[in-house]
Amino acid sequence: MAGPPERRLPPARPCARLRRASGAPLRCGRRCRGERDAPAASRRADRRDAQGSAERLHARVVREDRQVYSRKRLDIGWIDLAAAALGAVVSRGAAKLAHDIEAALAGDGREAIAFLSLRSGFDLMLRELALPKGSEVIVSALTIPDMWTLLEEHGLRVIPVDVDPATLAPRAADIERLVTPATRAVLVAHLFGTRVDLGEIVQVARARGLLLWEDCAQTFDTRASCGDARADCTMLSFGPIKTATALGGGALLFRDGALAARCRATHATYPRAPSGAFLKRVVKFAGLKFISLPLPYACFVRWCAWRGRDYDTAIQMSVRGFARERLLERLRQQPSRGLLWLMLRRIVRSDGTRVRARKEVGDWLMHALAGTVEVPGRAAPYADHWVFTILSDERVAFIARLRAAGFDATSVATMRSVPAPADRPDLAPREAERMLARLVYVPMYPEMPQHARERLRAAMSAGR
Repeated sequence: MAGPPERRLPPARPCARLRRASGAPLRCGRRCRGERDAPAASRRADRRDAQGSAERLHARVVREDRQVYSRKRLDIGWIDLAAAALGAVVSRGAAKLAHDIEAALAGDGREAIAFLSLRSGFDLMLRELALPKGSEVIVSALTIPDMWTLLEEHGLRVIPVDVDPATLAPRAADIERLVTPATRAVLVAHLFGTRVDLGEIVQVARARGLLLWEDCAQTFDTRASCGDARADCTMLSFGPIKTATALGGGALLFRDGALAARCRATHATYPRAPSGAFLKRVVKFAGLKFISLPLPYACFVRWCAWRGRDYDTAIQMSVRGFARERLLERLRQQPSRGLLWLMLRRIVRSDGTRVRARKEVGDWLMHALAGTVEVPGRAAPYADHWVFTILSDERVAFIARLRAAGFDATSVATMRSVPAPADRPDLAPREAERMLARLVYVPMYPEMPQHARERLRAAMSAGR
């Protein structure tokens, strides 16, 4: 007697993990543990395809036995992190710590105040100045969005001044051309570890009766060189990716003692941030410091690719300072005892050794690439290469080539070009916009061994 007809099964299809590795489409009628439903997987794949960024190529081109050099190393040691965890619990009074920080930074006739962040101090200074609504502030065309957002929150009109790609500085003549009867201040940002020669800009500001503020978040090295004493306010940052990081915190140096006194009095009314939150921050960045080592970083990149996640976004979110929601409420706090304790430790112990080493390796790479790639700020009077950047007309391919060689170059950054006022589109900073469209951040730091630097140089020079 014939048995039942043989049931034919559809041919097996590889599970999602194998298909991810091969680059095959994720849609499949078969399920396996950890596989997402087909529509959701398809939507994720479509988004990745639409973005078309070189960041997704990384795990496909890096060999399994290769380390990956992360785009940035945190400028803080394990001993500092351990001390920070202890300081968050047993540090002395906040008022005494703040006084010691301010005494360490003050000088050249300036008074210093320690804040939760640079932006906290900038917001408070704008509150106490109370400039008339509609007053204009001329701002370096490359900065983080929160800076011009704060100006607008205080009813001020932001006027971008373009920057010269060769020096990363605004031209004094351009600033003078933008001055109107409504102009009240000029904000100059020192970018990527370069320093702007403020001489001619100071002359314009004094001649026109303008306040001059400088943003030194990206150029601090030691307390002996805290900006230009001719500026009315110098702003410093000790945020997570800054030199001598305290994982947060900032300070403002004022030439006007009366303004400093008003800011200090108002600052004392702010609630104090809890040290418990800072302790969690220390633990978080200890983990990020470990992940940034070459072998763990390679594993992290491959894990993100296996999970179908955008690791660029994950990195940006992990080091982000303040969320844009309720920004002013978050900024208007006094720093915690733990943060003040770590700020004081980093400031008084910073002797510039790592900055000098960073400058040395950055100068070596810049000279090795002379005539091969374009380096913004190459003509600046001083550059310590807080980050190393290049300009490329074929940015996606350039990033892919470096990542294939084991160097996590990226074009993702928090910097933006300052938008022109809606009624003055002619003020759009064209040079800054073009530079951002071509900008690539390249891993380069003292911890990178010489053989890796040579390989990086070769990868950057290839195909040029």
